[in-house]
Amino acid sequence: MPGENVSSYDVVVIGSGFGGSVTALRLTEKGYRVGVLETGRRWTDQDFAEAGSRDGMWAPKLGMFGPMRMSLLGEISLFSAVGVGGGSLIYANTLYEPHDAFFDDPSWSGITDWRAELAPYYEQARRMLGVTTNPRLWPADELLRRVATDLGVGETFRATDVGVLFDESDPGRSVPDPFFGGVGPDRNACVHCARCTTGCPFNAKNTLTKNYLYLAEAAGAEVHQLTEVVDVRPRSDGRYEVIARHPGKRAAPQRTFVADQVVFAAAARGTQLLLHRLRASGSLPNISAVLGERSRSNSEAIVAAVAAAPQGFDHGVAITSSFHPEAATHVELCHSSPTQDAMALMNVPLIDGGPHRLLRFLTDQLRHPARFLRTRRLKDTSKRTVSLLVMQSLDNSLTSYLRRGRLRTRQGIGAPNPSWIPLAHDVVRRYAAAFGGQPMTLASDLAGKPATAHYIGGAVIGATPETGVVDAYHRLCGHPNLHVIDGSTIGANLGVNPSLTITAMAERATALWPNKGEPDPRPPLGTAYEPVRPVAPRRPAVPEDAPAALRIG
Repeated sequence: MPGENVSSYDVVVIGSGFGGSVTALRLTEKGYRVGVLETGRRWTDQDFAEAGSRDGMWAPKLGMFGPMRMSLLGEISLFSAVGVGGGSLIYANTLYEPHDAFFDDPSWSGITDWRAELAPYYEQARRMLGVTTNPRLWPADELLRRVATDLGVGETFRATDVGVLFDESDPGRSVPDPFFGGVGPDRNACVHCARCTTGCPFNAKNTLTKNYLYLAEAAGAEVHQLTEVVDVRPRSDGRYEVIARHPGKRAAPQRTFVADQVVFAAAARGTQLLLHRLRASGSLPNISAVLGERSRSNSEAIVAAVAAAPQGFDHGVAITSSFHPEAATHVELCHSSPTQDAMALMNVPLIDGGPHRLLRFLTDQLRHPARFLRTRRLKDTSKRTVSLLVMQSLDNSLTSYLRRGRLRTRQGIGAPNPSWIPLAHDVVRRYAAAFGGQPMTLASDLAGKPATAHYIGGAVIGATPETGVVDAYHRLCGHPNLHVIDGSTIGANLGVNPSLTITAMAERATALWPNKGEPDPRPPLGTAYEPVRPVAPRRPAVPEDAPAALRIG
């Protein structure tokens, strides 16, 4: 399709988060010309250093292009990321492998031995993301250890595995590329400023713009920022047209990208929304009927404890330690920085779930107005507040759908997604009592809309189109040469932060692609799963003697 607003690629990748960045690098290494389309803008360390609270939010209609988006999706509220580098820009760096229950979930366990098949890709992901153990615990962590001990599970307490560069002998020190044999960027050691979730300004956080995406662009991949995809449709020549626009300038001319293959990697929210719209519009009518099923919130609760006076809680990486109060439940300790003080207004005094929750909350605050007003004080909030992120690997789910063109969720397959987690309330009450603080929760909980930062699933892997939206090779059922490589393909609650798993699954998916021009080793779309040996790229980006060299295929 001729014209100055048309670009042509072998592969167009929609999204630049963990799935999209892995895809961009690995396919560029295999000789494909790759274009990456990202709705958000590009951020630098200097941008994060200068950003204020307003600069951090995504609301393009209001002229706000920050990296954090807040959404209401029916049964849940969602914190997600927008920007070049996706979730890595503002995630908490925490990189755990999930429990056995994830790999054994019946929704996909009959296809292959997923733990065995994914094992080498987890290792590759750990090397690429620079996973290491948080070297420094703080007084807030010792309080969490005390709670774990009081609950009889002190042995499960541990420092987190994170993707951060540390040098405790000289925090802030600049070092040459420590991961990629000199082809990556110079880095600086962490100063424990707790700014991970608003964007690291000190070059210590291992974001995708410093590993996968950095290397992909150096190898020839092209990233288009502020490019929101609105349509994907097949052409008569077997290729696809991807239509995009500027997210904040709806009157601006649309751009057309033409590609042999398209990879949806816009994270679970973005990919689900786009696939729902494409099926409804008729652009991609053969998308599986199970689209939206087995969407997951990671069965999460976000609670907090607030002290009356500063406690020095604003130090460390974002998440420094965790423990398991029971096998299926994981509790992580979260710090914030003064850049997040205004967000404390989203917290309200804790009230248990159940009938008339909002009425019970209002009655309690009317009885104790002074106590409530004290919780509205923003001064030194980050120094006084610790949040607890509680995740579960239980089999509950949501189903996403379109309502007036917007993504919504309802209760799905299996047990209902919980509107509150009693164990989370017990833990945060114990934690607050340990320093004489007040337990808190997010205001959205009062309406039975718990918040999550880890929305996954909805375009899950299945053995057939009747059980999954993509096959075991991440190919979109019903439409050749379309793929989904992001968190939307995860069909079970993880009980841990999903970034490492998304990265490992993306490593596996792209390892099975052929080099450009070579025969495809994967069986034809629509046929039964067969094990496939990984294909080594012709042009690996990282030298073979580097710590993060590709050791698969």
